[in-house]
Amino acid sequence: MATAKSSRSRASGQSGMLQANGVVGNGVSAADSALQLTDMLQIFKSDNFDPDGYVQSKCQTMSEKEIRHLCSHLQDLKRASAEEMRRSVYANYAAFIRTSKEISDLEGELLSIRNLLSTQATLIHGLAEGVHVESLSSSSEDSIKEDASHVEDREPSDIERWALEFPDILDVLLAERRVDEALTAFDEGEKMITEAKEKKTLNASELSSLQAAITDRRQKLADQLADAACQSSTRGVELRAAASALKRLGDATRAHNLILTAHDQRLQYNLQTIHPTSTSYGGAYTAALSQQVFSAIAQAVNDSLDVFGNDESTYASELVIWATRKTETFAHLVKRHALASSAAAGGLRAAAECVQIAIGHCSLLEARGLSLSSVLFKTFRPSVEQALDANLKRIEESTAALVAADDWTLAYPPVGARPSGRTSTTTAGGGNAFQSKLSSSALRFHSMVQDFFEDVGPLLSMQLGGSTLDGVLRVFNSYVNLLIKALPGSMEEEANLEGAANKIVKTADTEAQQVALLANASFLADELLPRAAMKLAPLYQGGQDDPHRRASDRQNRFPEQREWKKKLQRAVERLRTIFCRQHALDLIFTEDGHSQLSADMYLNIDGTVDESNLTPSPIFQELFEKLHKMAIIASDMFIGRERFATLLWTKLTETVILWLSNDQSFWDDIEEGHKPLGPLGLLQFYLDMKFVAQFATQNRFLSRLLNQVIREVIERALAAFSATGIDPNSVLYEDRWFEGIANETIQSIKGNPSNGDREVNSPTASVSAQSISSVRSHGSS
Repeated sequence: MATAKSSRSRASGQSGMLQANGVVGNGVSAADSALQLTDMLQIFKSDNFDPDGYVQSKCQTMSEKEIRHLCSHLQDLKRASAEEMRRSVYANYAAFIRTSKEISDLEGELLSIRNLLSTQATLIHGLAEGVHVESLSSSSEDSIKEDASHVEDREPSDIERWALEFPDILDVLLAERRVDEALTAFDEGEKMITEAKEKKTLNASELSSLQAAITDRRQKLADQLADAACQSSTRGVELRAAASALKRLGDATRAHNLILTAHDQRLQYNLQTIHPTSTSYGGAYTAALSQQVFSAIAQAVNDSLDVFGNDESTYASELVIWATRKTETFAHLVKRHALASSAAAGGLRAAAECVQIAIGHCSLLEARGLSLSSVLFKTFRPSVEQALDANLKRIEESTAALVAADDWTLAYPPVGARPSGRTSTTTAGGGNAFQSKLSSSALRFHSMVQDFFEDVGPLLSMQLGGSTLDGVLRVFNSYVNLLIKALPGSMEEEANLEGAANKIVKTADTEAQQVALLANASFLADELLPRAAMKLAPLYQGGQDDPHRRASDRQNRFPEQREWKKKLQRAVERLRTIFCRQHALDLIFTEDGHSQLSADMYLNIDGTVDESNLTPSPIFQELFEKLHKMAIIASDMFIGRERFATLLWTKLTETVILWLSNDQSFWDDIEEGHKPLGPLGLLQFYLDMKFVAQFATQNRFLSRLLNQVIREVIERALAAFSATGIDPNSVLYEDRWFEGIANETIQSIKGNPSNGDREVNSPTASVSAQSISSVRSHGSS
């Protein structure tokens, strides 16, 4: 019995418990963990263990921070222990229920055996008395006959008359349905039988007859109660009364089954009036069905607790199993008649409404200690995921169709509403509150993703946040692939990426249109999509009216969303890399395939150009001119987001310089060619690199990588010049000489971008000549 009680106490905690996720292990085996835990607990097993002394000895030398860390560690251990216990109980739940039922059945059998043994003892006692009578001597037979005739002549005693009348009394009470009086009579009959056995006021045959009469009437009353309770007209009060009566009769198992059976039959009858075709949409069908199902479960819980209380863990476990089975049936009905059709058609909002209605009704049972949401999640999840995939596919296809007609002109979203018709966050001044200008395809893409996140919001309890973010990342990568394909001259292997193959895309011919492609991807990945994804955050759902909470939510994004944003930005970086590579190739190579960045431009300069006329090489002037033109274009596109433009200029400049650094044929000619690098060639190369560093510094995009690569190629050129036997310091001038020429060239390009060449008699030339003269004079002195 002790085992049964302990089993029941464990089951009572399980009946109202949610199924929890498993705790992630740390890689240590169970045997090692158990051994370590045993060693750690040895100190606590001593009979002389002093908890106060132990705490003082541990904490006396600890700082406040260490004590806080210890408390936090103990809290983590407590939560992990509770989680492990819940997981263990759930894992052995079926076996526990089966064992509890077997114990209950065994108790009933033991009761039957006890009654049978009592009856057998009575019969044996009667037989023993009979044998004793027959063994009397013949000399006493006459006296016995006289005594018997005397007994027959005397009046029966009160208890004998009661024993004869009691079965008739029970029959009358049963016929008149006076259940409470019958139960009281049964208790009185059992008490009288016990007293008669002790005082021997009734013989064995009378006791046996009386016991049989009581048992027979008990069974009749139990059958009457069961038949009455199963009637459709029986109400809750009558059902509970019948179950309580059965419990008093000693048949608690039948009483509990009676409660469940009665509610099951009533539920089946009510469900016959609900048909999918009788409702206008799936939400109405789900609401009607869930109201009936969960109301029946709630009433069954109330009746069970009212009759059995919280101490009967076995019956509470049976109630959980029955409620789970009814919930599974309900979930399959909703899935078949409402959810499946919505999911197949991509109706995520309709599917979310059905799920939300069902979860809302189901959650009302948690106040009664019964959590069944996990049952619904398990059944609904495949259909909801199907609806998610269908919506994402529709977003992808719609975006591809819009890209084919996009003219790559940026504009603010419409005031007051998104293209989908839902309310948008806009300002009265005509611009978006966050000043994000997008082309038509990007605006529509952002709008569809916002709608998608809003539809998924009610499904957060199904733990779909991860798959939702992954799906949006997939469609964004597909959109970026289309933007890559829109770049003129994009490589075949880059254009035929996932989501872009066999798609018609309108090419971005001008530099303004090409920068617009980057603006679309940058705004979406860095700001708009992460802000829309915050609708999946629980703080957003629960604290919309608290501005402080919203601010904290924006600043402390969840780790999975931060990682998701990094993946979005990596997709943009891929577009930016291809954009810069193509523009770098346009700068480096001519239309007929000749390189404008070759070693000859430095090896053949000696003897052809005067030092005073040195200017940065045309390719680097064209690079700055292109950057300057793009900066003018970007000034209107990246209002308040100049960082995006800076990243683009940095990437483009790095691409050109890295090309120079990695061009092995260039360096083979410089270092090992048939013609050595001369003084003017070294000056020209040094001037080109200082020019790049100067305009990058002035425009604040001289990255650490760019600065490092410039220094490395300069050092490599100096080493190649030193190999000729001439000291580079005897040829090079002070840095201010190169910076002066670079600044003059920068100002010339900014003043007249169409003319990047300086005249010989320009201020730059005179300043350069004066600088050269002053440097040489300084060097000679």
